[in-house]
Formats: sequence, structure tokens, C-alpha cells
Amino acid sequence: MGEDPLMASFLIGVLTKGVAVFLVAHLLPGFKVRNFPTALLVALVLGILTSLLRWLLIFLTLPLVALTFGLFIVVINAFLLWLTSRLVTGFEILGLGPLLLGTVLISLVDWIFWWVIL
Repeated sequence: MGEDPLMASFLIGVLTKGVAVFLVAHLLPGFKVRNFPTALLVALVLGILTSLLRWLLIFLTLPLVALTFGLFIVVINAFLLWLTSRLVTGFEILGLGPLLLGTVLISLVDWIFWWVIL
């Protein structure tokens, strides 16, 4: 059997994002995850939603993305995280502040993990 680098990258991404979600849930009030397996499920669902919807949402909001020099992508990522919280039992975000800050922190922690790994 040969290695599938795309699958390996996806699984590493789920693991790093799961750790990021778990860490943010412990650091940020209003951002709650039941346990680490739930954080991994959040990462999996978020990864699937991101794969399916992110580029479409960026395309549909391209004028806003351009006007804000790409900062509107944070809003798109926050929307996908909010949608994930609606789909995964044991994961909830209590308010807009924790949603936006959690989105930025998860992205930052995930980026740091990828930077360290690669």
C-alpha cells in the first residue's frame, strides 16, 4: 500500500486543529468543548465544511474580501466555526466575542503547529 500524502495532511490537520480547539476552549470563556474527542470531531467537521464551502463563500463575498484586504476571511472562518458549533453536540460558543476571538486563536495555534511540524 502506498502513502496518500493528501490523506496524511488532512489527518494531521484534524489533529492539530483539534488540539487548537481544545486549548482555546480551556483559555477562552464562552468557548466550550466537552472533551478532547469532541474537539477532534469539531476539527473534522470544521475541516469538511471548510473544504466544501470556504472557497465558495470567498468567491461570493469577493468584493468585501477585496475591500477589507482579506480581513473578511476571518468573518467567513467565524461563520464556518459557528456552523460547526450547530452541528456538533458538546461544542458551543456563547456570543460573538468568543466566536471571533476563538476563530483567530484557533487559526493562530493551528498555524504555529503547522510551522513547527513542517
